Amino acid sequence: MIEQFGYVAAYVGAGIVFLALILTIARLIRPNRPNVEKLSTYESGEAPAGNANIRFNPRFYVIALLFVLFEIELVFLFPTATLLKNKELAAAAPEFPVYAVVEILIFVGILALGLAFAWVKGYLNWEKPASSAEKLNIPIPDSVYDNIRKKHSSPTNVL
Repeated sequence: MIEQFGYVAAYVGAGIVFLALILTIARLIRPNRPNVEKLSTYESGEAPAGNANIRFNPRFYVIALLFVLFEIELVFLFPTATLLKNKELAAAAPEFPVYAVVEILIFVGILALGLAFAWVKGYLNWEKPASSAEKLNIPIPDSVYDNIRKKHSSPTNVL
């Protein structure tokens, strides 16, 4: 019995050694030429604007938590729903299907109450902040940009 743990430990150890070996070899053979542009923050191909340590709207987190909550709901409901189709289980324990359906209804009811609470409290409302164009100190007049926008927004330039 104890030698089986030795096999697992040897397998995990070999994996760690292999990983360390591959990372070390990669570090030795890769080119390392850092410069200012490579070390700058990358934001989807755009030049970073402002400080990265800004406060995010907490609604992002609320929506993300609600998404995770309802995804986990599926994880709990799917096995119970598949067991409801099991004829042998229903024959062995005749009270199981009724118990499972009541359990599902209670679970979904609690989640529905939570969703209704979030909806009534306004946690699901998304107010867009008013954005204003930032005034930049550049030598190009705004009329040049207006002409470019007008040119590229015309229906003849549709791809």
